[in-house]
Amino acid sequence: MASAISANKAELLAIATAVATEKMIDKSIVIEAMEEAIQKSARNRYGAENDIRAKLDPMTGDLRLWRVVEVVEDVEDYFKQVDLKQAEKLQPGAVVGDFIVDPLPAVDLGRIDAQSAKQVIFQKVRDAERERQYEEFKDRANEVITGVIKSVEFGHVIVNLGRAEGVIRRDQQIPREAARVGERVRALITKVERSNRGPQIFLSRAHPDFMKKLFAQEVPEIYDGIIEIKAAARDPGSRAKIGVISHDSSIDPVGACVGMKGSRVQAVVQELQGEKIDIIPWSEDTATFVVNALQPATVSRVVLDEEEGRIEVVVPDDQLSLAIGRRGQNVRLASQLTGHQIDIMTEEEASVKRQKEFAERSKMFEEELDVDETLSQLLVAEGFAELEEVAYVELAELASIEGFDEELAEELQSRATEALERHEETARAERRELGVEDDLAAMPHLTEQMLVVLGKAGIKTLDDLADLATDELIAKKREAPRRRNNADGPPLRRPQRTEDKGGILGVYGLSEEQGNEIIMAARAHWFEDEEPAAETPAQEAANADSEQ
Repeated sequence: MASAISANKAELLAIATAVATEKMIDKSIVIEAMEEAIQKSARNRYGAENDIRAKLDPMTGDLRLWRVVEVVEDVEDYFKQVDLKQAEKLQPGAVVGDFIVDPLPAVDLGRIDAQSAKQVIFQKVRDAERERQYEEFKDRANEVITGVIKSVEFGHVIVNLGRAEGVIRRDQQIPREAARVGERVRALITKVERSNRGPQIFLSRAHPDFMKKLFAQEVPEIYDGIIEIKAAARDPGSRAKIGVISHDSSIDPVGACVGMKGSRVQAVVQELQGEKIDIIPWSEDTATFVVNALQPATVSRVVLDEEEGRIEVVVPDDQLSLAIGRRGQNVRLASQLTGHQIDIMTEEEASVKRQKEFAERSKMFEEELDVDETLSQLLVAEGFAELEEVAYVELAELASIEGFDEELAEELQSRATEALERHEETARAERRELGVEDDLAAMPHLTEQMLVVLGKAGIKTLDDLADLATDELIAKKREAPRRRNNADGPPLRRPQRTEDKGGILGVYGLSEEQGNEIIMAARAHWFEDEEPAAETPAQEAANADSEQ
């Protein structure tokens, strides 16, 4: 009997060691799972109402089984309580309120109990293994990893990573790339999430960062930080563009990435299933970088439209299709690479657009300033586009225009100011018709046109305005408003296009500081009626001393 018990002890410890080694988890976790399984089986044998504990010695394999009972005067629960007389037998000196141990004989696990214990151990070990996998991969996002394709399910590729499994979703695969079970595959870890089924490791072969990492493996200068990939854009499996810069003037970034006879870039191209890669020198100057990004097309000129957040690129007629690329691929990748919306147009289209804008602005100045066509066209030709620019520009700048004198400049500024006042008065009347209170007109930075917009949005009282958060009122400004130097007049405040149109006044280009100032000014009346806090005796004494 003793030898049998000894054999059981050795077997338990051997099982625990084998499972811990195979699953690469701590042996104590397996021991704990065994204890939990034995406790469950013991409760099935002695009654689930009992508070039964089990302890397996990890060194000797000895198993102790006991139940915990509370010492009470009057027993109500015979499973978890004992009276003082019974407690004395179990633990001499026990007093009411103590929790004492009632030893139990070891249970002989039947077939059903053994199966149940096995399930408990498997579940505990499985949970520990999943946690180990998550801890191993959670900090490895943006890392390239190699695995073996295990299966393809509904178009998603399941990859065996050795100690875990990852998935390459259909939209993260290179189009037309055949995934064969058993083949080795490299991919970028994009995200690791914890879930009930274990860690979810998401992989990608289509992400631009995957291409960056491949270049870092092939180009030592990138790995060492001498050359930096500043931007990357991909049309997976077809074409890609990367913008590179060298932090060492003696090293050509494009040549280093291409390699001797194209060896370095070809290694990346082969991994990406023949994807054509344009390597472009990166530049801090937006216009220069856009010209480089549109290679191989030739660009005539670049027009930066800061207000609209767009870039207009003019190309010769015979370069239009090359600049746009097949199905718009070249200009789309250039837009992604530069982070700007790029509009491609021919010389003829650019000329037509300029003529249209010139005619519209000339007509506006002609009507608003009551001047003839020649004078209005002269203003537009000198770069004036808005009434505010004429009204608040330095008088000397306006008078310096060929054919102008100081008297004419003063008259034009006077008429521009009157036109702006007419617009303001029209907006004021509309604002009052909407029911927007005059108190809002006293708020800083708000014009009558802005108040009309607020009124249409249902903001008509100080409380309405005060209840808004700054983000609800304005959009974060992408660029400072274009304005001319102005010594006398107020700052120009005309609508500016922004990338974020979330705020009610988002199109006016108000800064976050201005938005905060407006909101705080609107809330000021909330605190006007508050009584000052009563002075403490110490403060009263201090004030009396200062008066003396």
